[in-house]
Amino acid sequence: MINDKYYNRRYVISGIAVVIVLIYIIKLFVVQIIDQSTKEKADNNALVRQTIYPSRGLIYDRNGELLVFNQPIYDVTLVMREMGKDFDTLAFCDILGINQQDFDNRIKEISNKRKNRGFSRYTPQVFMSQLTKADVAPLQESLYRFPGVTLRKRTLRDYTYKAAAQALGSVGEVNQRDLDNDTYYVLGDYSGRDGIEKTYESILRGVKGEEILMRDSRGRIQGQYKDGKYDVPAQAGTDITLTIDIQLQLLAEQLLSGKIGSVVAIEPSTGEILAIASSPTWNPQLLVGKVRSANYNSLLQDKTKPLLNRATQATYSPGSTFKVLQSLVCLQEGGITPNTKYPCSGPQSTPIKCTHHHGSPVSLEEAIEQSCNPYFWCAFRDMLQKNGYGDNNETFRKRYQLWRDDVMQFGLGQRFTNSDLSEQSSGSIPSIAYYDRYYGKTGWKAITIRSLSIGQGEVLVTPLQLANEAAIVANSGYYITPHLNKDFPVESNKITTSIDPKYFSIVQEGMNRVMTNGTGRWYQIDSIQTCGKTGTVQNPHGKDHAIFIGFAPKENPQIAVAVVVENAGFGATWAAPVASLIMEQYLTGTITRTGLRDRIANSVLNEDVKEW
Repeated sequence: MINDKYYNRRYVISGIAVVIVLIYIIKLFVVQIIDQSTKEKADNNALVRQTIYPSRGLIYDRNGELLVFNQPIYDVTLVMREMGKDFDTLAFCDILGINQQDFDNRIKEISNKRKNRGFSRYTPQVFMSQLTKADVAPLQESLYRFPGVTLRKRTLRDYTYKAAAQALGSVGEVNQRDLDNDTYYVLGDYSGRDGIEKTYESILRGVKGEEILMRDSRGRIQGQYKDGKYDVPAQAGTDITLTIDIQLQLLAEQLLSGKIGSVVAIEPSTGEILAIASSPTWNPQLLVGKVRSANYNSLLQDKTKPLLNRATQATYSPGSTFKVLQSLVCLQEGGITPNTKYPCSGPQSTPIKCTHHHGSPVSLEEAIEQSCNPYFWCAFRDMLQKNGYGDNNETFRKRYQLWRDDVMQFGLGQRFTNSDLSEQSSGSIPSIAYYDRYYGKTGWKAITIRSLSIGQGEVLVTPLQLANEAAIVANSGYYITPHLNKDFPVESNKITTSIDPKYFSIVQEGMNRVMTNGTGRWYQIDSIQTCGKTGTVQNPHGKDHAIFIGFAPKENPQIAVAVVVENAGFGATWAAPVASLIMEQYLTGTITRTGLRDRIANSVLNEDVKEW
């Protein structure tokens, strides 16, 4: 009989063997099926996966002229596992024009997996980017000396015209926020940083592809893996056609040369921005490639603030241009009628004096033509105090809120949220809470805020908002959200004000009289009826700002314009001629008043403005 003691051990030994076999099977399953790292390491020893970067979408103007295109550039990439201990760092740095510290810092940055999610010692990592063919030519001849180093072709932006820098924007290397927010990017990628390039980044950038290459035991590339069967081609970015007329844009920037200010021109019926210029500006080529960082810092330190897009970000008191809107609101809310007249004593008028000598009493059309301050103060006062007695009571507060709501329907005091203009200021139309905070709930009334009646005081607007105001008057009561992309959905972005359309013809006639008999009469365009309003805006920091809004032709308007020239004095002297020339160029295709154009373009009003 078998000894039970030893006989039973066979079950234990068999069990142990089974457990060991199961452990090996599970381990092999994990390594081969679940954990892909071993396979990846093996594959990476034999295969090289290279990202294929798509060409960025092209940008055209409204007439099909190419504005932004691409030129070839190169990235220097490193496979750290292949570099080896004998890698000649000093020679490598010398060829690329960098020092050892730059090299060490870049390697450290690449190796940081928090910043560089795609880091692997087995795959190419971007060491330097945006190098031109001339930059990489010396390296290309010496690649055999640097194992693990490859060159990867990409594209960089180039420009047909040295214009529209603020509107077009620029492309630069992605930052940590981009990496955290979008898995499309890896360290060394670049994207639109501002302007149209930023707004439409997701469609301009395209879709990356991938190329798989084979290498031998010595790491040398032998060609495509399985004849490219598993390669994924890149998809080029989508082209964009802008609403801008580049010839009009060039004229606007020419007229602003030597000045600080902006021009915005809009097609009233569509909201399409025909020109949007801010001065000072710069050649967009300055923010391309390796020179981007140094040039950006220089622009940032320029005391005239060229990086500020004054057309959409700078805010000003609208001055007398606000009287156009004031007329419409006061008519709508019953403060005045089309037949209302008020007396004017010229410079002796109180509590707001008039800056012009003209007849009295004054009608609404005459008040717009002559820019009569007392008229608009009286109209504003009577609108606020209608059905009341001037005190800050509940009726007065409701009337003020009504006035503010009407004004904001013109797009003032807020950003155009549906617009593709990403950098905007909202401006300010003061609220009841604002005045309560400063004067107390019953401490202010119409006389306290009388400066609002003539576009001074706490009212602040951007030039874009001013141009949109002109477009609303041209359209007799509605506007399309201002935009830069021709494919913008127009019908779904139509905003209609509460002002009765019948009142617009009165204001349009007054604006036409400005250009025939008033402050803009020197800049009427031959054979084209123009409507406009000049403004000279008080500036606590220096000389007055010159402002103008207008549109043309009077019937079936095709262009609305706003011009601001800072520290220039009278709106009729500087802003009006700029707007008149812009309208003439767009409506007729040429400038007949070449003397006026040359005088404005060659006049330097600010010695600090320099060419970039």
